[in-house]
Amino acid sequence: MPKIKANGVNLHYITVGMGPDIVMLHGFLGNLAVWHLYMVPILRREYRVTTYDLRGHGYSDVTPANYTAADMAEDLRCMLDEMGIERPILVGHSFGADIAMYFSLLYPERVPKLLALEPGLAALVHLRQDKDWIGWSAWVAKLEEVGIHVPEDKRTDAEFLLQLSLETPKFYGPARGLPRNREPLLHLIRNTTLMKDYEEVGAMTLDAVRTIQTPTLLAYGRDSHFISSYEYLHKALPNCTSVLLPGGEHFGPLEQPELLTKHILQFLRESPPDIPEVVGQIHGLPAL
Repeated sequence: MPKIKANGVNLHYITVGMGPDIVMLHGFLGNLAVWHLYMVPILRREYRVTTYDLRGHGYSDVTPANYTAADMAEDLRCMLDEMGIERPILVGHSFGADIAMYFSLLYPERVPKLLALEPGLAALVHLRQDKDWIGWSAWVAKLEEVGIHVPEDKRTDAEFLLQLSLETPKFYGPARGLPRNREPLLHLIRNTTLMKDYEEVGAMTLDAVRTIQTPTLLAYGRDSHFISSYEYLHKALPNCTSVLLPGGEHFGPLEQPELLTKHILQFLRESPPDIPEVVGQIHGLPAL
């Protein structure tokens, strides 16, 4: 499996296709496979697509610390530099979208287009810590639907619910059943600073969001548990096209990959990235 050393960490990646560069960032406790179930085989027809496992996820190195969006954005910068990718279109889901936005804030000249799918943002995490957040009850209902009881005093405990969720079968599109080995994810939750680091705001303050000029497609499900983030971001981002997918709780790449891919391609085709110099370039790396 191909890996590249970036920011001192070995990151597992896959590159396919030819054309302008797209780099895709998965979400919290996920891995690059989420993109390959449907979306990458479509996108690779017109783009050179690179997916990678974030630090600590999938087959990338696990480190004890350094899991903030700022750390992850630096991982991304170093990876792009190592691969010779100058100006990629960034596609991120959930925490991956947070990282893509953070990178766009720090390096606006390097991102011609940004596709942010269900970003949560550390600066908005307070909206999801309130005991009345809609996500708590939905999360508990999903667990209890498969017979996992959640004690009353743990129903707003994110770490506890995450650990329980690793025992729960997934039923989103082709992603069905339990992960084969849950121990790496449990280790990531229990023995690294990931949970704490996720809430580190850094440079991505709410005021900073308003300065991101990158043309952005912002996509959420209408029933998303992160809809409060959408309500802020679609007004705050100054160069934003907003999409609300029918239904959808948060996992668009699994719940509605076909519809989401259509919106992505429409956004890219209607506003083509001004990067003719990268079309057809392979940057010395093989298309797998």
